[in-house]
Amino acid sequence: MRLNIVCIPGDGIGPEIVSEAKKVLNKIAEKYGHEMVFTDILMGGASIDVHGVPLTEEAIATAKAADAVLMGSIGGDTNTSPWYQLPPEKRPEAGLLKIRKALNLFANLRPAVLYEELAAACPLKEEISAAGFDILIMRELTGGLYFGERKTVEENGVRKAIDTLTYDENEIRRIAIKGFDIARKRKKKLTSVDKANVLDSSRLWRAVVNEVAKEYPDVKVEHMLVDNCAMQLVKDPAQFDVVLTENMFGDILSDEASMVTGSIGMLASASLNDTKFGLYEPSHGSAPDIAGKDLANPIATILSASMMLRYSFDLDQEADAVDAAVKKVLQDGYRTGDIMSEGCKKVGCKEMGSLITERI
Repeated sequence: MRLNIVCIPGDGIGPEIVSEAKKVLNKIAEKYGHEMVFTDILMGGASIDVHGVPLTEEAIATAKAADAVLMGSIGGDTNTSPWYQLPPEKRPEAGLLKIRKALNLFANLRPAVLYEELAAACPLKEEISAAGFDILIMRELTGGLYFGERKTVEENGVRKAIDTLTYDENEIRRIAIKGFDIARKRKKKLTSVDKANVLDSSRLWRAVVNEVAKEYPDVKVEHMLVDNCAMQLVKDPAQFDVVLTENMFGDILSDEASMVTGSIGMLASASLNDTKFGLYEPSHGSAPDIAGKDLANPIATILSASMMLRYSFDLDQEADAVDAAVKKVLQDGYRTGDIMSEGCKKVGCKEMGSLITERI
C-alpha cells in the first residue's frame, strides 16, 4: 500500500519526535511491503518565521491532498517568544484551530493506557492501578457549548452571560458511528456519557446513540452520567474501553483520564473527519526548554503513528507491531528522562526511537 502522509514537525521538540516516528513508519513499510511518502509542511511558529502566518493556504491544500497528517508540536514559551506578541489570530496555536476546521476534524480520540511497566507513576492506589487500563476517550470536537451562540448582556444593572449548548442529530450520529466502528476494533464495549437527567441535548444524544447501536449488535453499549463517569475513572478505570461523549464533557474527562496514567509523554491522540482521514499528534506540548537536546520522549508521537496505521489505513497488524515494540522497549528497561525510574537505563529521544524500530 502507498501511504501518502503529510508531516508537520512544528515547533520545540516537534522536529525531533516526528523524525523518530518517521523512522518507525519506514521500518513498518520495509517489513510489510508498503510505500511511505512523506511531505513536510510548516505550521505554528515555524510557519510564522517563514511566512508571517501560522498556517498558509498552500499548506492546507497539501494536507487535504494527503491520506493522513502526522504532527509533532506547536508553540513556544508564551512568556519569552516573539510569536506571542502577535495578535491571537497570528499566534502558533491559531494554525492548529485553522487546520482542524479546514479538514473538518470532528472526532477527537485520546487514549489513556497504563502500561504495567509504568504502573508506579499512576497516582491511583496500587489495588486500582494493578489491574491496568486501556481507555479511549472519543470526544465530539466541533459542536456543543464551545461553538454555540454566546453573549454577555446587562439587565437591570446586573451583568449576565449566556452560552448556548446545541447539537443536532446528524452531529451526534456521525460521532456515534465513529465510536462504534472503533469499538469493533477494540474490546467491543462502548460507554456513552451524557447528562440526560438534566439536559435536552443529552437526551437527544442518548436517543441517537441507541439508534446507531442497533446497527452494531456485537458491541456492548452502556450509558453513564458524566458526574458518575468522572468518579468511575478514578475508582475503577479498568471497566472502560471506548468512552463516547460530547465536546465539553470530553474535554474534561480526557484530561482526567490522561492524568491517571501518570505520564503525559506516553499519550497519543487523533482527530478524524467523516472519511478515513485523520490528524495524529501527541497530547503533550512543544517543551521548548528541552528542544534540540535529545531529551524528548518520542513514544507519544510513535503511538500516534500507530493510531494512524490503524484508523486511517486499517493496517491493524502493522499498528499492533508498533504497539508491541513500544511495550517491549519498556519491558527491557529503557526510559527517557520523563518516565525514568530506579533500575532502568536512561536514553535520549533518538536512541528511544531506534530501540523501538529495532523491535518491529
